[in-house]
Amino acid sequence: MAAELVPASQGSTTHRLRLPPPEDAVGALDEIRYGLAGWAQVRGPLTLESGAWPLHTGELRELFSILEPRGLTLIAVEGRCPSTLVAAAALGLPTAWSPDARAETPAAVQGEGQPGLLVHRGTLRSGDHLQAEGSVLLLGDLNPGARISAGGHVLVWGRLRGVAHAGLRGDSSAKIVALQLRPLQLRIAGAVARGPEERPPEGLAEEARLEDGEIRIEPADPAWPLND
Repeated sequence: MAAELVPASQGSTTHRLRLPPPEDAVGALDEIRYGLAGWAQVRGPLTLESGAWPLHTGELRELFSILEPRGLTLIAVEGRCPSTLVAAAALGLPTAWSPDARAETPAAVQGEGQPGLLVHRGTLRSGDHLQAEGSVLLLGDLNPGARISAGGHVLVWGRLRGVAHAGLRGDSSAKIVALQLRPLQLRIAGAVARGPEERPPEGLAEEARLEDGEIRIEPADPAWPLND
C-alpha cells in the first residue's frame, strides 16, 4: 500500500501526503518513492500526514530531496508519533497532533521497557507542576516557574525553561530531552545542573544525561523510545 498524494481541494492551496499504516508498509520513504510513479503532476506546498510512523530528522531531510524535484515543498507535519513531531519541529516545520489519534496516544507513544508513559498536551506555566511515575512527554513549553518530574525520562516537545527532574526515584539512566534546554535547573536522580547558554545546532534537540555522576548536555537527534 503506497503513500497517497491528495491534491489541494477547493479553497486550499496545500496538498496532503498520507502515509499508509506502518504495519502495511515496508518503509515510509520507500512507500513515497513507490507512489511517485502514480502521482498526478501537481506542484506546490504539501503537508505530511505521518500517522504512527517514527521519522527522524535525517529521514525528513531526505523527504525534502525526494519532493523538491517534483516541485513539491514540505511545509508541515501532522501525526501521532511524538518522535516524528519533535524531529519536524526541530527542523522548523509546523506540526500538529492528529485529532483522530487522541484515544490511541498511550499505545502509540509507549515504547518497550517504558510502561505508563504520561502524555500532556499544553504549555506548563509558572506555578504548574506535572509529575509522572514513569516517563513523561510534554507537548508544549515548560515556562520559567513551572516544574516537570518523572520516575523515568522527561521529553519536552518545545522549550524547557523551568525545572525538570528525571529519575525522580533514583534512576540514573533517565534522560531529559527538549527542543531547547534553557532550564532554571535540571535534575537527574540526585545530580543537579543548569542549562547551557548557547543555542543547539540547527535541526537537533538537546539531551541531558548522567555520566560519571555529572549531568552532561549535548545535541541529540530526537527519538522515542530514547536510545541508550
